[in-house]
Amino acid sequence: MTRSVALAVDLGASGGRVVSGAFDGRLLELEEIHRFENGPVAMGGQLVWDLPRLWQEVMLGLRMAATRYGRTVSTIGVDAWGVDFSFLGADGALLANPVCYRDTRTRGLLAAAQRIVPREAIFAASGVQFMEINSLYQLLAMKNQQSSVLAAADRLLMIPDIFHWLLSGQQSNERTNASTTQCFDPQKKNWAFEMLERFDLPRRVFGEIFEPGTDLGPLRADVAAEVGLVGVRVVMPGTHDTASAVAAVPALEPACARPDWCYVSLGTWALVGAELDRPFVTPQCLAYNFTNEAGVGGTTRLLKNVCGLWLVQQCRWSWQRAGKAWTWDQLTALAAEAPPLVTLIDPNHPSLVAPADMPEAIRALAKLSGEPVPESTAAIVRTAIESVAVAVRKTLEELDQLLGRRVSRIHIVGGGVKNTMLCQMIADATDRRVVAGPVEATAIGNLLVQLSAKNGAVDLRSVRSIVRDSFELVHYQPLEPGRWNDRLRSLKTPVPVSESS
Repeated sequence: MTRSVALAVDLGASGGRVVSGAFDGRLLELEEIHRFENGPVAMGGQLVWDLPRLWQEVMLGLRMAATRYGRTVSTIGVDAWGVDFSFLGADGALLANPVCYRDTRTRGLLAAAQRIVPREAIFAASGVQFMEINSLYQLLAMKNQQSSVLAAADRLLMIPDIFHWLLSGQQSNERTNASTTQCFDPQKKNWAFEMLERFDLPRRVFGEIFEPGTDLGPLRADVAAEVGLVGVRVVMPGTHDTASAVAAVPALEPACARPDWCYVSLGTWALVGAELDRPFVTPQCLAYNFTNEAGVGGTTRLLKNVCGLWLVQQCRWSWQRAGKAWTWDQLTALAAEAPPLVTLIDPNHPSLVAPADMPEAIRALAKLSGEPVPESTAAIVRTAIESVAVAVRKTLEELDQLLGRRVSRIHIVGGGVKNTMLCQMIADATDRRVVAGPVEATAIGNLLVQLSAKNGAVDLRSVRSIVRDSFELVHYQPLEPGRWNDRLRSLKTPVPVSESS
């Protein structure tokens, strides 16, 4: 049987890759074609993304795919992180490298923005959780600095929009990534123009919104000739990486107002949420600092960011610098031997955002919280993993209150699926069934939207049926929920889930 091949360009803040998906009408088969590193670059007093180098890496991946698959490649689509952007000028030229969300230009702008438009009004217009990294505050920083780039800007493009423009020549804003900006109204499904005007931000830069599955046309002729791909079209997936990951959640039930399942997209961050059939913009949602982001197929992703494997990643990095090159498997094995539920901390505490020495920061926070101070490598890793499981539990309790029901099943997708210890801990801490997989959810969701979209529309049931048929899933049942309940009741001080700000 002839197979169709799609290419997913999956860009992350620490790395990117080009992944192929070969589809025979029933099963999807993945192959990583090219992987490359990414990271912000300090230049001219700002942290920026090295867009020319990223483009070179993408082109290399496309050349490798052309060699591997030839004329069987039919489509290509790009997903990436949210909030970051750049501009095209009136002549269609890219005006600057995108500035990284970790740049300091937005410091203090949450409070400053709310003196212009009250917090409740910003949330009513956008439905998005309050974080200083949001595009809204990046734009306000440019306005306050009288940016020459903003003054010359004709069109705002998010990171994947930039790459789709480079690939196709078409300027577009895709809905799932636009929804991360805090400049988008999820109820009107368009830019929040009234709020943006109150901030005196230029209306002209906000273009037409397109849905996942939209065909942008063929590869530019010069790109096609350089990489050797013939007859390939550029089709937008859910361009926000989490939107693509959630599209690949192998759930049976469609989106509704009160779903019985939720998801945890687990990696450096744990994005904990539910898929709804409409936005949920309420005072309670604002109080819990949840966000309404657009999903594939007209859905809404009601979610909250919780720290995921960041703590362990940074501990490993600290130990590597000290000459102790632990592998992930070794650290997990050490944690498995440590006594359970000795120390619990808030993994979202501000002191853990970017400390110079993560193990020492964990010890200091434990002491501050009145918890036993973990000294050994095993105890520190166990503390980090168990604390993430508790944070997921507390976020799900908030989600239950928002939905008005207790969801019974958790779908965990993403790279964190490989951490079987954490998956079991989440089942135990939450006392809920866990279905783990697929690991490559983001690339899978990207590819299947390309392959299944018809006239710009995506059937999520069909996408998820292919996921269930194509990839192995692992099921976890809660084993010791009582022990977790007892330990949480014994905490000297509560372990809150800190708001991002």
